[in-house]
Amino acid sequence: MKMQVQQERTGILSTIYYSANDIAQMLGISKSGAYSIIRKLNGELESRGFIVIQGKVSKAYFEEKWYGLNA
Repeated sequence: MKMQVQQERTGILSTIYYSANDIAQMLGISKSGAYSIIRKLNGELESRGFIVIQGKVSKAYFEEKWYGLNA
């Protein structure tokens, strides 16, 4: 039961957040470069009062900032 709950939580997070690995693959950059981008975007979100998860960034916010898409 505990394992199933953990898998469900992980699945939910992966649908709404990008990890450094995801960003590195999408942009063809190093993982450390991806972490730099995540830190910058999360800093912007924090300054606007949002709660962030270290090492992950909202897919909607990333796509808005990187591609100019509005979710």
